[in-house]
Amino acid sequence: MTATYDFVIVGAGTAGCALAARLSEDERNRVCLIEAGGPARHPFIHVPALVGPAILHQGLGWGLTTEPQAALNDRRLPLPRGKVVGGSGSINGMAYHRGHPLDYDDWARAGNAGWDWASVLPLFRRSEDNANARDPAVHGQGGPIHVAHIPKPNPLNSAFLDAFAELGGFAPCADFTGLNPEGYGLRQGTIHRGRRHSTATAMLAPALPRPNITLVTRAQVRSISVENGRATGVEIHEGGSPRHIAAGREVLLCAGAIHSPQLLMLSGIGPADHLRALGLPVHAALSGVGGNYHDHPALALTLEMRDATSYGLSWRALPRNAWSVVEYLFARRGQLASNVFESTAFIRSSDALDRPDIQIAFQPARRNPDGFPLPRGHGFAMSVVNLYPKSRGRIRLASCDVRDAPRVDAQLLADPADAAPMLWALRLARRLSQARAFARFAAREALPGAACQSDADLLAYLRRAAGTAHHPVGTCRMGVDEEAVVDPQLRVRGISGLRVVDASVFPSIVGGNTNAPVVMVAERAADLILGRI
Repeated sequence: MTATYDFVIVGAGTAGCALAARLSEDERNRVCLIEAGGPARHPFIHVPALVGPAILHQGLGWGLTTEPQAALNDRRLPLPRGKVVGGSGSINGMAYHRGHPLDYDDWARAGNAGWDWASVLPLFRRSEDNANARDPAVHGQGGPIHVAHIPKPNPLNSAFLDAFAELGGFAPCADFTGLNPEGYGLRQGTIHRGRRHSTATAMLAPALPRPNITLVTRAQVRSISVENGRATGVEIHEGGSPRHIAAGREVLLCAGAIHSPQLLMLSGIGPADHLRALGLPVHAALSGVGGNYHDHPALALTLEMRDATSYGLSWRALPRNAWSVVEYLFARRGQLASNVFESTAFIRSSDALDRPDIQIAFQPARRNPDGFPLPRGHGFAMSVVNLYPKSRGRIRLASCDVRDAPRVDAQLLADPADAAPMLWALRLARRLSQARAFARFAAREALPGAACQSDADLLAYLRRAAGTAHHPVGTCRMGVDEEAVVDPQLRVRGISGLRVVDASVFPSIVGGNTNAPVVMVAERAADLILGRI
């Protein structure tokens, strides 16, 4: 049996939930939103401090890894992607950043008219309900997504900020989503009344009672149906049975930077030689599909301490932890209401740069060397992040079966230029950890360890320990050249009735977390589809 809707949205992640909510505001639009995972009911999703267990929970993600990475000692890196309503927005760190204003001006200069900072700022404001930053020219109040600082950050955050002041040469920043997001300070998150505030919670849930929106869960899209150069619907697996869902107006692909290019290729849209080698038809020969893959490389300096100030599991912290459970259950406050990512810094590794190229993300909790999802014992970490890596990877199909994960060759740190800013930042993080502001905690450097001092030693640590910030983008790049996959209206080149709306369309990565920019992309897509711009 075939069901027909005006708009069929593939993927109920950050973009899909926001887009479905906006399109269904017009009661004339019949909207179907399809998600491979189930409803977002698991407590790991909703309790902010359980972000670690949420990311690692097999029932909430796809279980993806990269191909062996040559620049990282042939390690396979985990690629946590949400397989649940809310997508990766249901398992991410809830950090709210927009990137730097110049990032969007770069998009526009590359030929993407309407994506400059002045044009996208109103879209950021529209979705935002900011509790702390009140400048109406920059921030929104009354939007669906609650944005705020953590009410009672861990005291170790003060030491982190004081260490920057002690070293000198850096300025405090009160608003990392403002016009000049540079310096050190407290960061905001998408947490409301002690619970994660994703687009699934903030936008989709209020929209679901509308009669013109249908949410289909635990249904994996096999391919997009293409007839005479037009997307006409999707083929899905639901309950073990195939089914066709027809789109009268458009198919909107919101499956993310890994699965959107996979579905395009499975539908005969992508590099022609690759598709033919797998016996797939070629409806649109787009060599850029799956290319331009990039992510933020990240590396942690970790410290351990006996002092129980940090978040963590220990006998010394047992009374506080027991109280935090009571406090959270009855008031939705306390350390369980924190996402742990409470302060950060955006800085330049060179004065010659026009914007910060490094983030140092502070976590007032011990990093477990065995990967256990909750901090055992006490300590803190500083993750150094290269905000603008030069390395580019690609995604290719493993087979013609959507159930086989695509091959993701991230090429992380393949460009030698990507390592130098991270090593500079790692040395700075070490100096911060040794500042007087941290002295009273008597912390000991665990990784890379005091013996790791030379450039060669630090580079070796980078090779064996670096990962990513889990911000993959760019694999269905927006642009006007022959390698672009979508045009500035997000329409797939060569196929009518089909758009991509997620982080895969980013021409280049932004200087910060990618969740808020994805919401912005969904807001602009809604305006484009509804003819408002």
